[in-house]
Amino acid sequence: MRYQINFSFFAPFASFAVNHLLRPMAKPVQSNFQLWWQFTCREVAVRHRGSHLGVAWTILTPLLEFAIYATVFGAIFGGRYGAIENETAADYALGVFLSLTLYRFVAEVLGIAPVIIVSQPNYVKKVVFPLHLLPLSAFSAISWRVAVSVLLFLVGLVVWGPGFSWQNLWLPLLIVPLLLLSLGLAWGLAALGVFLRDINQLTGALSLVLLYSSAVFYSASMVPEKSPLIWTFLRFNPLLHIVEDARRVMLWQLPPTAASLVYVWVVGIITCLLGYECFRRLRPAFADVL
Repeated sequence: MRYQINFSFFAPFASFAVNHLLRPMAKPVQSNFQLWWQFTCREVAVRHRGSHLGVAWTILTPLLEFAIYATVFGAIFGGRYGAIENETAADYALGVFLSLTLYRFVAEVLGIAPVIIVSQPNYVKKVVFPLHLLPLSAFSAISWRVAVSVLLFLVGLVVWGPGFSWQNLWLPLLIVPLLLLSLGLAWGLAALGVFLRDINQLTGALSLVLLYSSAVFYSASMVPEKSPLIWTFLRFNPLLHIVEDARRVMLWQLPPTAASLVYVWVVGIITCLLGYECFRRLRPAFADVL
């Protein structure tokens, strides 16, 4: 089914969001760009400190994971998404790899965000420091690892998959709202984690729920038929729509669903703005709690 998205309808809303919301939020980041870059590099280096291969694990780990997915899910269990008739085991393995890469972005943010401020109290109490850079640096380090995995997926797409097509150009329009969503969660959870220490335990459980509710190992089209009640709740999960449409544009060479694309952009922008505002309002009280 062919359709066109009328982007002109959203132009006034996009202009308002950029000029009055996103631009003021980005201004303090621009003024501390060098400091942000240093902390991001530190976050990347700390993750592999003490290992002999160092940053090379950023490439080796996704390669090992892909080999496992291809063997276990594709060859042994014969998993399929059922999106196209001639789907192969390699297609399914690539789909799982891409889906888990996108899921891991949010999962890693959920895992680290609640303890970012709590684990570094010296920056809160003893020095004048732009605290919003701490969640942003951790988010950027995670983005680096996810970017490497996406590049490896593109290589696999050429070697074992259907190759490139014009539909692949939709992928950035799915990645950007994922970035906004994850960044908003990083800021919001970092602030809430200072006051609610149990939130770190809740985010661990939430990551597990997201793994099975984001259509990583299955096609979202199966859910409404088998369990309409569950779909009533799952359809509001923005990560599910991002994962599903990412497979559509990269593996099945189809355009994304128009409604899903608009939905994830709206949720991504709102989450990012709310997360930053939450962090900005709670920041003055950090020193009193820590």
